[in-house]
Amino acid sequence: MSPDKLVYTANQIGKFFATQKKTDAPAAIEDHLRKFWDPRMRKQICAHLESGGGGFDPLVRTAVESLAAKSRTPAA
Repeated sequence: MSPDKLVYTANQIGKFFATQKKTDAPAAIEDHLRKFWDPRMRKQICAHLESGGGGFDPLVRTAVESLAAKSRTPAA
């Protein structure tokens, strides 16, 4: 999937969680990406972010930054 489509889709997920009251939106977005996105998709969106790719809504950027940081950390 192209980075533009991944960013668009992630932003759509972000818009949903941004409207949910009493929800930590970035954490909910990250959780959704972990649970429902294929590992290859997660790897691609993290690579897009790390290469300076843009287009992320602010809450989504925060979620993907966290996702990327956790994917770099070896599992204990």
